[in-house]
Amino acid sequence: MTVGRPVRTKTVKYTTGEIGGVRVVEDFLPSPDELVRREDTVKVTLALSKSSVDYFKRAAKQRRVPYQRMIRALVDAYAEKQERK
Repeated sequence: MTVGRPVRTKTVKYTTGEIGGVRVVEDFLPSPDELVRREDTVKVTLALSKSSVDYFKRAAKQRRVPYQRMIRALVDAYAEKQERK
């Protein structure tokens, strides 16, 4: 932080009168329920190698997501591809 000179902010000038050129835009955004897709899940017990779990934990930490979600996405992608065959 520098000392001595004050931080200048832009001055906003408001005018009176009509804004002009205003139009209503149709609401095209999905509802919050549509944004967060909730799928049915089933809890399973699965023994994985330590090296695999360590890999997913490192990869997930870099991407700031839960490692279980990454593993689930991998299994889902595999199952979907096999279904299409």
